[in-house]
Amino acid sequence: MSYTYTDPSGLSRYGWTGALDQTFTEHYEAGLVPARISRVDRGLCTAITTSGPMRATFAAPHRPDPLLTPCTGDWAALRPGAEPHLVALLPRHSAIVRSSASRSSREQVLAANVDMVVIALSLATPLDAAKLERLLALAWESGAQPLIVLTKADLAHDPEAVHAEAEALAPGVDILVTSVATGHNIDVLAAMMHGTTVLLGPSGAGKSTLGNMLLGEELLATGTVREQDGKGRHTTVRRELLPLPGGGVLIDTPGLRGISLHDAADGLEQVFAEIEELAAYCRFGDCSHDTEPGCAVQAAIQAGELPERRLRSYHKLQRENAWAASRTDARLREERVNRQKAITGHLRATYRFRDQQP
Repeated sequence: MSYTYTDPSGLSRYGWTGALDQTFTEHYEAGLVPARISRVDRGLCTAITTSGPMRATFAAPHRPDPLLTPCTGDWAALRPGAEPHLVALLPRHSAIVRSSASRSSREQVLAANVDMVVIALSLATPLDAAKLERLLALAWESGAQPLIVLTKADLAHDPEAVHAEAEALAPGVDILVTSVATGHNIDVLAAMMHGTTVLLGPSGAGKSTLGNMLLGEELLATGTVREQDGKGRHTTVRRELLPLPGGGVLIDTPGLRGISLHDAADGLEQVFAEIEELAAYCRFGDCSHDTEPGCAVQAAIQAGELPERRLRSYHKLQRENAWAASRTDARLREERVNRQKAITGHLRATYRFRDQQP
């Protein structure tokens, strides 16, 4: 018998699909209901269900792992009742993951099940090439489609020049110049967004102001920026998912001051696609693009076809990504050793107790 999906609950507004509904069969049989997490704070989450939003608890893993704990954008199986509780998370089709702000080996999931990443950068301040490259690596690695939105065009001296600069740093990525103050290209941006869109960018980029314009009402807190450097305070303090009037949902995030990569090798290949293409013509397959003879990357730099700063940034982010991966491997090894030690200690205590019995 063919499967026919209907959505009388209205969850499709938040991204629920027939494919998701089919995978939920066993959860339905267990008396659970589908829910999308719109916000997480202090061990609780706000979950959108067939009965509307509700506050729910969730059990943290024995050793907390950010990759296994709920985050904004997750789909979950929820047990309703007097004390709603999340029982399980559905598999994510994408996730924006960075290393924690402390630069430890711990991961931080910023948002899950994202279709588009809008990277918001202010035209009121000089373009930070290194920060844009990091944000793009984060976006590409997530599995979502990045879109660069240059905000505050009304305050820009030469928006076309910044657009060209960003274009050189972001091969294959659409770039849109906008202004909330004048409404410039806001309708174009709204038409380009689809599915679940997350707003990323530094404080002061105008993400929340842009989000409010797209949402059609003042739902996100906004603030002012310092005139001397164009930086803003964190007016958004947590990630929150909200439905858009034209369909789809929007996730606003706090401004990112530190953007540490985690396991982003594929994302780096996308960001530095021109270097990856040149590397295929190097004489040696393991060329480090430094002093080796026959290096096509160095030849492009000497010919003025590739900025040297671009290669330095590529090497820096590769080293950082490799360091993060090695730290994660070391942490996982340590956790395995600690688990084995705990098991061994428990067994020894059991044997001692047994041997002491008459």
